Amino acid sequence: MEKELKQSKKGLSTAAVFLTAISTILGAIMFLRFGFAVGNLGFLGTLSIIAIGHLITIPTAMAIAEIATNQKVEGGGEYYIISRSFGLNIGGAIGIALYLSQAVSIAFYIIAFAQAFEPLELYFIEHFNLLLWDVKFITIPSTLLLAILMLKKGADLGVKALYLVVALLFISLVIFFLGDSYSGDPMASFPLNEKIKEPLSFITVFAICFPGFTGMTAGVGLSGDLKNPSKSIPQGTLAATLFGMLIYIAIVWKLASSASPEDLANPENQMIMADISLWSPIIYIGLAAATFSSALGSYMVAPRTLQALGMDNIFPSVSINRFTGKGKEESNEPVNATIITTVIAILILLVGDVDSIAEIISMFFMVTYGAICSISFFEHFAADPSYRPSFRSKWYLSFIGAVGCFIIMFRMNLVYAIVAFVLMGLIFWGVSIGRKDKKGMTRIFSGVIFQLSRRLQVFLQKMSAEETDSWRPSVICVSRNTFDRFSSFELLNWISKKYGFGTYIHTIEGYLSKETNNKAKEDLKRLVNVSDSINSNVFIDTIISPSVTSTIAQIVQMPGISGKGNNTVMFEYAKSDPKNLTEIVDNYQLIKATGFDVMVLGSSERAFGFKRNIHLWITSADYDNANLMILLAYIILGHPEWSKGSITIFAVYPEEEVTEQKNKLLSLITSGRLPISSNNISVIPKSDDVDLKSIINYRSKEADLTIVGFMNAKLKHDGEELFKGYDQLGDVLFVNTDKQKEIV
Repeated sequence: MEKELKQSKKGLSTAAVFLTAISTILGAIMFLRFGFAVGNLGFLGTLSIIAIGHLITIPTAMAIAEIATNQKVEGGGEYYIISRSFGLNIGGAIGIALYLSQAVSIAFYIIAFAQAFEPLELYFIEHFNLLLWDVKFITIPSTLLLAILMLKKGADLGVKALYLVVALLFISLVIFFLGDSYSGDPMASFPLNEKIKEPLSFITVFAICFPGFTGMTAGVGLSGDLKNPSKSIPQGTLAATLFGMLIYIAIVWKLASSASPEDLANPENQMIMADISLWSPIIYIGLAAATFSSALGSYMVAPRTLQALGMDNIFPSVSINRFTGKGKEESNEPVNATIITTVIAILILLVGDVDSIAEIISMFFMVTYGAICSISFFEHFAADPSYRPSFRSKWYLSFIGAVGCFIIMFRMNLVYAIVAFVLMGLIFWGVSIGRKDKKGMTRIFSGVIFQLSRRLQVFLQKMSAEETDSWRPSVICVSRNTFDRFSSFELLNWISKKYGFGTYIHTIEGYLSKETNNKAKEDLKRLVNVSDSINSNVFIDTIISPSVTSTIAQIVQMPGISGKGNNTVMFEYAKSDPKNLTEIVDNYQLIKATGFDVMVLGSSERAFGFKRNIHLWITSADYDNANLMILLAYIILGHPEWSKGSITIFAVYPEEEVTEQKNKLLSLITSGRLPISSNNISVIPKSDDVDLKSIINYRSKEADLTIVGFMNAKLKHDGEELFKGYDQLGDVLFVNTDKQKEIV
């Protein structure tokens, strides 16, 4: 059984979510890359980047808020939401990728944090001739300091530290906005779209800046430590997202109005904000605060994601799951997960060159956001009564967010997008080994399919009210001998594979009772398993009825499952023991009174033989059936099991009509574009002294399926004998049409 995630007893508030998210949003990209963006794209171009970026982040934030107010979000944040919606297999694959993104993000933020010490680095080199200065002198100790902080004090102290860090961040922004502007009057000469002469492409700059928009979900990772996640997650996440967007717009305005595009785009002066600020050192302090807070936020979130993965037994090793899922007894702090996260971060820092990894990690974040938006969209579309969030986003916002994530992934870097999906696929394969959990995925997609089916059925029902010349089979087959003879189900499966729709009704003789109802459920389960094993497209159901007549009265009134009404009823009997022919003949007129076409399958022990030859027999007495017979043969050949099959037509007419009727058949086959060779059309002169059944038995004894037409008057006259006398044949399908079909 799935192991429930423990709740921490600390009970953090909405402020923790807001601070964690806003401290990650207002990070290194804002200080180091926004000036570069304005210089290359101008004010309006950079605003477009902010707008497009928030077309992803705002729908994602709203989707998180929606899902969080519908279900209890426990430890693991985004991973918990995805895994409880799509199931542990898909959720585990995305969760592992998400964790790696969060863990490596710590290294990214620490590297950016080290850049804030650039003046200190220059000072040491100039005054102490420290030529062996390495950025790792700052990054490694800083990472270890963060690790010790989290291991000793946990998220509670981390959130308290965020208050100080965020305060420093906002002080630095205020002093930045108080800095000098163009001519002392920014609105007098504000450049809307001024940029350098040879700027980088929009998508290139967007890819550089997008990681700055990805921090809004950082606070969700604290879900297991929150007092009221369903309240704190939506409020804190949405507030941080919207507030961060306003800050971004203000910074872009300030940059565009305070420096030339050439200065802004200069790659050697990434700290252009310090030159504009009223007091330049505060920007370095702000950068240090922003990047440290981002790293701190990631440090609080990543281990909790890993801990949740371990507690859900996502990893193939029991010992790994036990180790990563273990927390402190009282607080459930993820000690072991924090140690693993620290090791990963330090390894990345030691490698140094993380640019390539950074792009792949960004892809994983995009997959995560796309998955969250998809969950919200599918839940809207599925209309599940149990999905009742107190906060509701809009389905089209979730759709825009989901589609936007995947479009931007491939626009940013096609190769890395493909690499990300391949890695996700490999992780999913690894997680799925030995796991058969599909409950979450089944629930959400079954709801979507239900709604889609419902709407399509209503649409098709309205369309079917308009008579059309095009005919397709919608066959309902009734039999109580399902587990003795399977031929009728096979035939129905072939008919419904591509061109038609089939409903198979297994009848249980008797009156409705608890006993017969239980038997009906058991039989239905058996039939569904059989149908699934052969990949059938037939809809299966059971009916409890005291007689064949009452069964037929029920099925002819059944609505078409496809949305279009049923138009054909099929019966079956065993040629070797035709004891149920009497029931078929006695109830035939009841079927015809409702305007159905009728098929009667006489099954044999050959079981359709090699599925190679279909023989059709047409006579002048039942010419109205000819087109339906031809269409049925063509539809059956469309099934893969009949891929090597062929149709042969035998037409029996008076001798003087032989040439005329053959030309008619050739014209019909040609105009109808049917795969029947002219060599497979034989017109046989009718002779009064020769029995037609004898001719059919002789000519079609090697056929795998023989289709024969019959007329109402003939059945009324001959009764059961009409279907008898074909002992030398294999399976025989008798066909009667209510009205002649057109082959168009």
